[in-house]
Amino acid sequence: MSDAPATGPASVPVPAPVSAPATVPAHFQSFLAFDYGTKRTGVASGNRLLQSATPQATIKAEGTDARFALVEARIKEWQPDALVVGVPYHPDGAPHENTRRAQKFARQLRGRFNLQVFEVDERYSTTEALSSGARDADAASACIILEQFLRSLP
Repeated sequence: MSDAPATGPASVPVPAPVSAPATVPAHFQSFLAFDYGTKRTGVASGNRLLQSATPQATIKAEGTDARFALVEARIKEWQPDALVVGVPYHPDGAPHENTRRAQKFARQLRGRFNLQVFEVDERYSTTEALSSGARDADAASACIILEQFLRSLP
């Protein structure tokens, strides 16, 4: 028997079977988080290993197409394993119009980018970001949302 690689017709090498892409171990998973707003959307990146988030430049765009073009660029740049969206509620837990908007944004992310999307109750995240003196309250709020999510993981 020969040690030469298998060949097909006219001595064309036959490629080795391709295995499915490896799954990222849970402790290495990375995330992009969004603090959705109709005019500005805060963005943060982070991972399970460090359980911390880093603010990214806030997306300033009105309209679905403009916003999603910028979101797509961030997803291509960071290549996260999943996404996190902050969903606001009234202090008593009741939903309001921005609750529905953020949930719609989360659904659109799932549909457009085929990534898992986690929704996080973001009550008081902007207040916390402002009280900490953040220069970009939207990005700081996205960090708070992502770190809250990371702390909730097993």
